[in-house]
Amino acid sequence: MYFHKQELQFKSTPDKPDAVYARKLQEVLGGQYGEISVAMQYQFQAWNMHIPGKYRDMVFGIGAEEMGHVEMLATMIAQLLEKAPLGITGDAVQDDPTVAAVLGGTDIQHAIVAGAGARPVDSMGNPWQGSYITASGNLLADFTANENAEMQGRVQAARLYHMTDDHGVRDLLKFLIARDTMHQNMWATAAAELRESGLETMPVPSNFPQHKENQEVNYQYLNFSDGAEAKNGPWASGPSFDGKGEYSYHDGPTTSSPMPPPTHPDSRFYGTTELPNTVEKIAGTVQDKLNKE
Repeated sequence: MYFHKQELQFKSTPDKPDAVYARKLQEVLGGQYGEISVAMQYQFQAWNMHIPGKYRDMVFGIGAEEMGHVEMLATMIAQLLEKAPLGITGDAVQDDPTVAAVLGGTDIQHAIVAGAGARPVDSMGNPWQGSYITASGNLLADFTANENAEMQGRVQAARLYHMTDDHGVRDLLKFLIARDTMHQNMWATAAAELRESGLETMPVPSNFPQHKENQEVNYQYLNFSDGAEAKNGPWASGPSFDGKGEYSYHDGPTTSSPMPPPTHPDSRFYGTTELPNTVEKIAGTVQDKLNKE
């Protein structure tokens, strides 16, 4: 059950409108690592979770918080767009540098589609996609993905902080960046506890029997680059991170296999092959007559 309370978690009011910056702020709202993504990611992870208790409760809780962050950013963007110009003419572009900046830096659909409001898009106007979210049902995989999402989101918010001198916008970003700090730590802590408790360990999924994987290559570093320094990293020699193997370094692959011959799909796909066109046509006709799919 959801209930909307008409107040914000933190103040979201700019010092002054700025339609150009509103477009930039769309990235942390509707971009791949924006607040819509993490809000939906955490909610779907909770809905799909197979274990009751603290992990599920935590994911539901932070998912709800992130929905509040969506609202805070949408509210801020709407206020940044509040005094965006309604109409633009050639003379206006020449006479008003503000209008010229609007033409060169705003999302025009903020005005035409959203009526000076926020949109579920990134800073380039690309629609938010459900394919951005990760909800696998494996907690260690999901919590690690969440940690990355918070890291990427914090990187972007930190960059946006330096793209404005508006104190109201900066105050909101400082709050969101701080929450990203907490959430990074929280996901890392939860992932570490999963490993320490043995509930889920590496490699993920830990309940897939490792004796079924190729034992010859599962801890090999295969150098597919002409860079010479990778062999000096801790991933190239010594105990593996998961404690279940020993790293080894190899300059290039340790396995190879001949390339199979080109495939020959059904002639009715009309792919170009080495067979004459007449042969392909006859084959297609025969297959049609046989009602062969």
